[in-house]
Amino acid sequence: MSPAFRHQYGVFWKALMTFDNKTIEQVTEAWGIKAADLFASATLMRPYEGGDERTRNGIMKELEGKTPAERHYEMQQRMKQGIRDMLADEEKWPKELIFIGRNMRIVQGNNQYLGSPVNRVKMMGQWASRSLYEDPNLPWARRIGNAWRHFVFKGVLALTDVAFYFFKIRQWLGFGGGMEDEMEKRMKDIAQDFGVELQHEVFEG
Repeated sequence: MSPAFRHQYGVFWKALMTFDNKTIEQVTEAWGIKAADLFASATLMRPYEGGDERTRNGIMKELEGKTPAERHYEMQQRMKQGIRDMLADEEKWPKELIFIGRNMRIVQGNNQYLGSPVNRVKMMGQWASRSLYEDPNLPWARRIGNAWRHFVFKGVLALTDVAFYFFKIRQWLGFGGGMEDEMEKRMKDIAQDFGVELQHEVFEG
């Protein structure tokens, strides 16, 4: 993994956690990706809630008044277009993303299988932020600045534990699954809004 890509990926993940849409678009554009919001959701493996939902709103508007069969066909075409948008410029597309994406699917699947024992998204955000101030290729002034922002960022990430432990306690009491199960359920709900019925587990590797 090149130092430049490692830095970009760290910036991208930190932007995901802070809903920094401008930075997300800058990084994805550098990677040759047009559909930044779709790529953000694919990376998190959950709906990205910090965007302006332009893609979702545009799709929902086009599906108004259509039959279930028409909605299903239209969504198939839109999903194909979404993939083309994410691979808009294959020359810019970092090949490392393929291996990282597969690795993340394995980690997510194991975490879900074990009952979501860890807050996977928080851990990724922490390590992404940490990599920005530990990067030896950056000037010391920027590293010190990134270290301070990392300290503040950890405080922000602690808020994600509220949701994580809510689902954990609910799981212990037998009222539902873990956080990964909840994220999968939300992905299925969004798919149903688009007229798509997911027959298999969303995150099966």
